[in-house]
Amino acid sequence: MSLETNLWLIRHAPVDGPRGVIHGPDAPADLGDAAAFAALKARLPPNALAVCSPARRTRETARTLGLEAVDNPAFREQDFGAWTGRRHDDLSTELGEAYREFWKSPAGNRPPGGESFVDQIARARAGLASLPMGDAVLVVHSGTIRAVLAMALDLAPDNALRFVIDPLSLTRIDRLDGGWRVVAVNRRWWI
Repeated sequence: MSLETNLWLIRHAPVDGPRGVIHGPDAPADLGDAAAFAALKARLPPNALAVCSPARRTRETARTLGLEAVDNPAFREQDFGAWTGRRHDDLSTELGEAYREFWKSPAGNRPPGGESFVDQIARARAGLASLPMGDAVLVVHSGTIRAVLAMALDLAPDNALRFVIDPLSLTRIDRLDGGWRVVAVNRRWWI
């Protein structure tokens, strides 16, 4: 009997909204790229456990992929607290040097009323511990996928933030009995 969990980590579809904004959980997904959805759906294992964050955009993405995903708050995006809903440019203008200092070492810093990326890693670790063996498709956020990569590769949190995770991309990671195996990161077959 295999003791591994095969993780199929999908970043949600692009947000249907303005660019440069720290979107909240109610931001909708742009579900218009039928070719991308079809290509991604064809790569997913049948009968896998499907899980998503409780954010609207992950639930909409999962439904469009034909998944009946269960919400799990452990896989939410990092909480940016008072910065949620705000534009990065506006925050930079308003907060000046303090905002720029935050981004010099963002993994351990917390926005006002929010959480750090380190906090998100701990939360994602707890979520992964709750998953059974076998195939699990997680429709989540770029930060969640980076958090899992940090765990799998034993990366310092700041280093894990260097990964680019595009909308509707697939990252494949296996949790083995004694470690991890990274199969693919940020794959997009339709390009």
